[in-house]
Amino acid sequence: MTVAAILSGKGHDIITARSDALLSEICETLAKHKIGAVVVSDDEGAVNGIVSERDIVRVIGTQGVSALKTPVSSVMTKTVVTCTEENNINEVMAQMTQGRFRHMPVLKDGKLTGVISIGDVVKFKIAQVELEAEQMRSYITMA
Repeated sequence: MTVAAILSGKGHDIITARSDALLSEICETLAKHKIGAVVVSDDEGAVNGIVSERDIVRVIGTQGVSALKTPVSSVMTKTVVTCTEENNINEVMAQMTQGRFRHMPVLKDGKLTGVISIGDVVKFKIAQVELEAEQMRSYITMA
């Protein structure tokens, strides 16, 4: 199965921010949309970085509340691991686990087309296992 299968169920909604947005604005965006990360991109849809709740907590923990007045560009992860819709879900899950991150932007022709989280991957994998189990039960019952 591929990333496209996750996005077909989840959708292609993307919440982004500009690199000059303040961390306080990013916090408001995360809370408003009930998400864990925001992709930082330019007007053409190129990924410049990503910032997560974890990133914000770390900077507040070291710099205090005044960090909320800093631009996201100073806190975001600038080297972002991305995938495409054609990537295998198991490979993506392994990358997320190895890199210890929970959100991965999905690109198509270099442009942002979606974001998947480890929760999306796990939800998809559980549904897949449940479907296989149901098919096995049906097969056994029919035999």
